[in-house]
Amino acid sequence: MSKYEYIDSQKSDPANQNSVVKMCFWLGVSTSGFYHWAMRPQSATSARREALIARLQHFLEESDGTYGYRRIHADLGAEQTECSPETVRQLMRQIGLVACQPRPFRITAEADAAAAVSMPDLVKRDFTADRPGVKFVGDITYIHTWQGFIYLATVIDCYSKKVVSWSIADHMRTELVADALRNAAATTLIEPDAIWHSDRGSVYTSTEFRALVTGLGMRSSMGRIGVCWDNSMAESFFSMLKNERVYRTAYATKLQARSDVIRYIEGFTTVDAGTPHSVTAGRMKSTTVINSQNWQRRKNH
Repeated sequence: MSKYEYIDSQKSDPANQNSVVKMCFWLGVSTSGFYHWAMRPQSATSARREALIARLQHFLEESDGTYGYRRIHADLGAEQTECSPETVRQLMRQIGLVACQPRPFRITAEADAAAAVSMPDLVKRDFTADRPGVKFVGDITYIHTWQGFIYLATVIDCYSKKVVSWSIADHMRTELVADALRNAAATTLIEPDAIWHSDRGSVYTSTEFRALVTGLGMRSSMGRIGVCWDNSMAESFFSMLKNERVYRTAYATKLQARSDVIRYIEGFTTVDAGTPHSVTAGRMKSTTVINSQNWQRRKNH
């Protein structure tokens, strides 16, 4: 921002009590120079900058404050507005546009060591699949309400990156994850010898759940405890859910939280893989492209 621009912004601020003469004197510029600058026609560069800022504000507001500069750049490209991602990032920083920020990862799983020791990691951070129904990941997260916690278990197909099933309850017993997997078996294709991948939490290593996985003709796979990258596809979805919805909402009741979470999941899963929509370009890209770069870097570690 130039000195003239600063003076002009202060001049338009009702809280400012200083005259243009004083501000020009304090900033070491002439009063006549300021008025000459103010009367000049707007340059093409300045007009484009203002128009671009208006679109940035529109897309951030339209996304309910969840889109960062990469997603907004994707939306600008979709409407044929040409600019670089760096330009978007710099303009958002200059005018103070900030998307909601994630909270730090914390270890919450407790492993059943005796049962988990024999479980292989069949995924090895490769969260891709060449067709539906051959590789699934799952996890549990908790959501705070004024009435206490509710717990969400999800099942994600690695081919479509969609949440194909979920279960919500006010407990974290084995029934929670078992219901989610049974719902998936009832509503989506699961091929024989499909992989079921999770962390080493006690509900996933329980006898009841392992029997369910075997009964569905699936193979169990588990990452290491406390290493979020070993189940990062499931972690990525929970990160988006909490960052874009849960952490920005105070739930008075468990029913309110349940309804809001289901609404978010249904909105997330209605996006078809490969569709050139802003949600695909943003959410799906952040899940499958940006994080896959991190997975690849960590594969050999």
